[in-house]
Amino acid sequence: MQVFELTRALIGIESITGNELAVGKFLAARLQILCGRYGGKLETFEVEPNRNNVLATFGDPVVTFSTHMDTVPPFFDSREDDEFIWGRGACDTKGIIASMITAVEGLLAEGVRNVALLFVVGEERNSVGAYHAGKMNRGSRYLINGEPTENRLALGSKGAFRVEVETSGRMSHSAYPELGESAIEKLLDVLADLRGAKLPVDPILGEGTINIGVIAGGRAPNVVPDYAKAELLIRLIDDGKSTSRIIRDTVAGRAKVTEVLCIPAVHLGKIDGIETTIVKYTTDIPAFGGAWGEPLLLGPGTIHVAHTSEERVPKRELIAAVEIYKHMARQLLAQQI
Repeated sequence: MQVFELTRALIGIESITGNELAVGKFLAARLQILCGRYGGKLETFEVEPNRNNVLATFGDPVVTFSTHMDTVPPFFDSREDDEFIWGRGACDTKGIIASMITAVEGLLAEGVRNVALLFVVGEERNSVGAYHAGKMNRGSRYLINGEPTENRLALGSKGAFRVEVETSGRMSHSAYPELGESAIEKLLDVLADLRGAKLPVDPILGEGTINIGVIAGGRAPNVVPDYAKAELLIRLIDDGKSTSRIIRDTVAGRAKVTEVLCIPAVHLGKIDGIETTIVKYTTDIPAFGGAWGEPLLLGPGTIHVAHTSEERVPKRELIAAVEIYKHMARQLLAQQI
């Protein structure tokens, strides 16, 4: 039952991105006890003021368990029933943190060493904690990253490409539209063409997809608009270079295109005996840059309820994740002998 109690305790600490200080202190205190009991070393690293990554190592790490400690808004506290633990971060990723800590504690009790726990800030916005950790190297050969995959090993995850598209026009009285030039109509034409653009396809990750997430523009209903802007998020299946060319070729100079963020897609490793899947979301893995070893991705819960008012994690998956994480660590450590 320890994993349930720890999950609820973590959910109860509000840690919306930018406000991770309290949960970081809680994890540091918890891991300090574990380090004291099993001869580990605890380190905290300031990423930004009042935002710290937390690392606990036991021997020279070969296998590192890692996930993020921040959540999306709004915060709501935990509750549980016979089947689920509910609350913000239940599956993304407070339950995963609890499963990882419980798994490592079990491994240490069995005498297993050369493992580490690394919890980072900022994944839900810009992966600032993972980028910071990516500048470090503790010799880890494998990184087991935690995101909700229903306890299946993800063979790959899509990347993310944020783009802003802006158009300009000329204002006029709406009764005389021929005297003006509508930036919104220009933008709508460009967006219609982008929606019809054929994005790259990968045999494992599938097709890239485009989401028009934000549209803004105009002055008033009776004014022909001189400005319009859209913010797009494209789920990548590659490094984004081909998608960038497609976007610019489709826009064809009719709008200003600004590339805000590009996180490449990744193909991931697998372990025999663990069911596999493909995920369409983006993780911290590209931000680590390989500094913590070959990445694998697995965690309890489903992404379909993450970021929603119905966020929850099945209790049976939390228990199963503890054993799966232990199995993964044993297998990966055995490969180094």
